[in-house]
Amino acid sequence: MAKVNMLSATARRSLVIKLVDDELIHSQSDLVRELNRLGHSVTQATASRDLEELGAVRGKDNSGVFRYQFVNTPDNNRSKGLSDLIISIDSSGNLAVIKTPTGAAQFLAGILDRASKGGKLNSAIGTIAGDDNVLVVSKSATGGAALAREIVKLSKGEK
Repeated sequence: MAKVNMLSATARRSLVIKLVDDELIHSQSDLVRELNRLGHSVTQATASRDLEELGAVRGKDNSGVFRYQFVNTPDNNRSKGLSDLIISIDSSGNLAVIKTPTGAAQFLAGILDRASKGGKLNSAIGTIAGDDNVLVVSKSATGGAALAREIVKLSKGEK
């Protein structure tokens, strides 16, 4: 009998984001199959709900292939509730450390990485996530405090 891992909704959605970003999901059935392959049993209804909640839409990519992808708009559900994922932020040197609810760190790190790539979080190099902590590295050797302030502004929807 195959072992089935139970994920929190936040952790599962973090995995869904990765699968969609890796261009593996062409249909809801693909998502169910990929999650099952990784040992996480979900129904088609759960897959559908996750894709909708995360703001994934099915359409042609730049190569003309139909697949799920994320549309970068301010109203994207992935950015809503960002402040709900942040319990506290502390900084030291070039680091910002974010405390999250259990299971939310990878989800938040993914959002911050995409914000950095998209030019909305300019002072970050990258993130490292555990279960309930995210380490964010600043481009500046002493920019941890400024990075923490930038993350707080991002979480409030400020520019």
